[in-house]
Amino acid sequence: MRNGKILELSAKMLIPMLVFCSFWVLLRGHNAAGGGFEGALIGSVAFSLSLLAFGLERTKAFLPFDPRSLIGIGLLVALGSALFPVYRGLGFFRGLWVEVQIPWVGGYVLGTPQLFDVGVYLVVVGSLMIIIFSLWED
Repeated sequence: MRNGKILELSAKMLIPMLVFCSFWVLLRGHNAAGGGFEGALIGSVAFSLSLLAFGLERTKAFLPFDPRSLIGIGLLVALGSALFPVYRGLGFFRGLWVEVQIPWVGGYVLGTPQLFDVGVYLVVVGSLMIIIFSLWED
């Protein structure tokens, strides 16, 4: 079944905006409303829209990875954010921050809570992609 040109054109315009908003919510989540879970839900909407507009084969061909690998990588990242402070002689899940100088932007503070949010993001996106793809195939 062929979808309409309006849906395809709308998807081509909306998917990049949804992905950008997904990363924006992820990155601002530790200091304001948002985070890994909310950002992953927005990112999964982009994949759902891609499925509706372009179909399963084209959406899977666009992905350079298997969604199941995101779950494992996300769990390792989240575990690493919890264990890194232990390696430094602090408690489990203790927050550590470092200021990074970014050219043309200035100083940016990165911390283990943000690393944990990235892990949650990867786990949720991977899980939702598997669920969405499975529902679409049936």
